[in-house]
Amino acid sequence: MEKVIINYIAGDKKGQISVDQYTELTFLAELVVPENKKDFIAATVDGKLREMNYFLENNSEVEFIGIDTTIGFDIYKRGLTLLMMKAFGDVLSGRPDYDIYVMYSLGKGYFCRISDNIELTDELIESVKNRMKELVREDIPIDKRSISSEEARVKFASMGLREKVKLLNYRRVSRINLYNLAGYYDYYYGYMPSSTGYLKAFDLVRYDDGFVLVVPNRKDLDAPILYEAPEKLYRVLRKGEDWGGMMEINCVGDINRVITEGGINDLMLVQEALMEKEIADIAQQIIKEDKRVVLIAGPSSSGKTTFSHRLSIQLRAHGMHPHPIAMDNFFKERSETPRDEDGNFDFECLEAMDLDLFGSKISELLLGKEVDMPRFDFNLGKKVYNGDKLRLNEGDVLVCEGIHALNPKMSETLPDDAKFKIYISALNMLNVDEHNRIATTDGRLLRRIIRDARTRGNDARRTISMWPSVRRGEERNIFPYQEEADVMFNSSLIYELSAIKQYAEPLLFAVPRDCEEFLEANRLLKFLDYFLGFETSNVPQTSIIREFIGGGCFDI
Repeated sequence: MEKVIINYIAGDKKGQISVDQYTELTFLAELVVPENKKDFIAATVDGKLREMNYFLENNSEVEFIGIDTTIGFDIYKRGLTLLMMKAFGDVLSGRPDYDIYVMYSLGKGYFCRISDNIELTDELIESVKNRMKELVREDIPIDKRSISSEEARVKFASMGLREKVKLLNYRRVSRINLYNLAGYYDYYYGYMPSSTGYLKAFDLVRYDDGFVLVVPNRKDLDAPILYEAPEKLYRVLRKGEDWGGMMEINCVGDINRVITEGGINDLMLVQEALMEKEIADIAQQIIKEDKRVVLIAGPSSSGKTTFSHRLSIQLRAHGMHPHPIAMDNFFKERSETPRDEDGNFDFECLEAMDLDLFGSKISELLLGKEVDMPRFDFNLGKKVYNGDKLRLNEGDVLVCEGIHALNPKMSETLPDDAKFKIYISALNMLNVDEHNRIATTDGRLLRRIIRDARTRGNDARRTISMWPSVRRGEERNIFPYQEEADVMFNSSLIYELSAIKQYAEPLLFAVPRDCEEFLEANRLLKFLDYFLGFETSNVPQTSIIREFIGGGCFDI
């Protein structure tokens, strides 16, 4: 048989090997990293992402993708979902028709729900979990088959998967990929593991009226899996779920239907009205509890700036006088800023903040003193004072916004009874279909790509390249404190992905094919292809989405 030459990278291991033509990637991994072949769940072949059952036809450059990478772990989680669906089907074989919905990310897992005609018990969850473990031990192949979109519609209709049928009604492709796990067929957005043997770590636990598919620590699959649901986050997610149900929008097919039927403006106005009412309720709570310092934190592109403006308007409408405080003005001098492991300035760590100065300035304001407020000059790398004087009078409230706002150390010198803490994030409530959820981080990344191009001159490639560092900072500095908030606010708009599609696509298409950011740009383009777009001139000027696409009344 003809031989091909493969240059490979597998973690820290690099080399060249000659193998038979049409060698499968799984076999190549067994040859070059036999001791940990199951740690690599996919690979790029000449820059293109491939599943491990891909056959090598030509001389190629192969880089294996570990489960511990972002791309690899997404594939792992997708495989867990398919594994769970297959296990439920086996355990409930012969039972009445039922539906399982993967609803949203809840901490380190996916909150799921099963239809009411199935009694959800501890025994059922344990049986499904045991069946999942059996399937993993059997290392069953996960096969992919291309079928026509029409054939898929018929198949999904027969399986009762209505949201998948809705999705396909608006797909322009003639064929789709169907995955088969031992007779269970499903469609997934994104690539899959080539077999169940990769999926060795998970848990399944009951929670509220559903259950959570718990994912492991991606850096250490052997570490014990201890799950604790974030209760405040769950409550705000349930509220978003209720909003979607009220508007009869649960999946991408629903929003596409509304657009084609000409109802997008009404939907948009209802969503914005619901959001404005919630902001008004938060303002009333602040006033009722007589809070003087509002602390707002949230991850990148959550809409903190627009939210703080809209909250300030509501406070003014209730007779208060809000003063915005940007915590970025309390950075330490550049010479005192810590550096990260790469030797770069680490502006995201708490140690980069002048905690003493922030605490003393806010404390003096609460005591009724006139204070000279700093402004951080990022070009000079130091704080400057331009005579910005501030004094709090009766009815005044400070609205402080920054990534460390909820960290107790940031405001430990302030009296607890003066503080009102708000966590804001874009918690996407729209799913592709029953089993394919839309990651909150995807929505935020698309927001940031658009805003960075519009306001900072960054192309999509640069924004994508910076995103892993941004995410690490969020994991370290923001997410651990979200449950400390007095209220959580969901800034995601049910129509926003359809609105930003037309802004994001040209930026993503501009990412060069020969750079490492192309894989992520291409993934996002395929994702946006699920959505119909619409003309955005009627998006209200006060909408949070205006912070990203422009044209808002709060634009500076």
